[in-house]
Amino acid sequence: MSLTEIRCGFIPLVDAAPLVVMRELGFAEEEGLDLRLLRQPSWSTLRDMLALGHLEAAHMLSPVPVAMSLGLGGLPTRMDALMVLSVNGNTIGVSPELATRMRAAGWAGGFADPVGTGNHLIRAAGARLRVGVPFPFSMHAELLYHWLGSLGLSAPGGLDVRTIPPPRMGEAMAADEIDAFCVGEPWGSAAVERGAAELVLPGSAIWSFAPEKVLAAGHDWVEANPGTVGRLMRAAWRAQAWLGDGQNIDMASDLLARTDYLDIPDEIIDRALMGRIQTRQGGAEVKVPRFLCFHEAGAAFPWRSQAALMGRAIARRSGLEQDAAMATARAAFRSDLYRANLAPIGVDLPGASEKLEGALSRPTPVASSRGGLTLGPDSFFDGWIFDPHT
Repeated sequence: MSLTEIRCGFIPLVDAAPLVVMRELGFAEEEGLDLRLLRQPSWSTLRDMLALGHLEAAHMLSPVPVAMSLGLGGLPTRMDALMVLSVNGNTIGVSPELATRMRAAGWAGGFADPVGTGNHLIRAAGARLRVGVPFPFSMHAELLYHWLGSLGLSAPGGLDVRTIPPPRMGEAMAADEIDAFCVGEPWGSAAVERGAAELVLPGSAIWSFAPEKVLAAGHDWVEANPGTVGRLMRAAWRAQAWLGDGQNIDMASDLLARTDYLDIPDEIIDRALMGRIQTRQGGAEVKVPRFLCFHEAGAAFPWRSQAALMGRAIARRSGLEQDAAMATARAAFRSDLYRANLAPIGVDLPGASEKLEGALSRPTPVASSRGGLTLGPDSFFDGWIFDPHT
């Protein structure tokens, strides 16, 4: 059988695992796809490669298809988010010197206290906090702005935000280019290993179920290749289901550690996959429930309410009309294709494509096509709830 070649770009992060698994374990080939995974040095390079047609698909920051569809950030191109690849998975770290000042002022050093940690961070930072994020349009930026903004800091205006590729985050901290960062794993843990940072908070402590990466593709290519898109989505979903089985963590770590992918020791990769984070060099591991999710609680579904949330936030900062931006954002998250392509293989689909974001404080059964779907928790640390229709 001849295979259809798909060039798919990725950034070396643990949450690229669905793509690595779908290639290495044969899920893509079973769907008739020759999946070529192409590692990229930065999110801007990956975005441009996709926009220019050098790639058919990409591992992408969830706000990027929204921003691109709004005509922001480089090449204005309509981009589709076919499905969510991962939920959560980020860490916030500070320099050892800043952590020492926070402790001297009374910070207890816990890893699950967004209010106490945030207030101590704001006070200890003194002048404008220099913070590294992997890309301006990213969940990292959204989480930081919501967290620090809710605690009284003007964000992003009160921050010195610097864009740094994920693998360089620890190096930038060691070179005193930044005081803090928000980055995906394994690069927070790698910074801890080199003694350049202390991790102070998981991203999930800010928003407990934040869509982190999506499987993205150009809108025109998606519309011109419906069969290939369906096969790609089914292969990705099967890889996510495989990753959702805890018995497969060791094999997933081994795959990701290869030089073609993350090229980093598997014991560091394990921390994110197992949700056991070492926050300080030589310190004990801290268990973080749902630190990184691929499959549970309908993680792969591209909720249009999540797209609307991101669209509104980006519009506010960019001076765009908010209702129009939210409508464009909704269209970029292709819940229609998710339903059409995954229903035939028996995936349990939610009864709606939008919901209140942040309203679930505990696992909650919801209406679904097969009657077995449970969502949540998805709450924000400050109790905020986003209603996409108000």
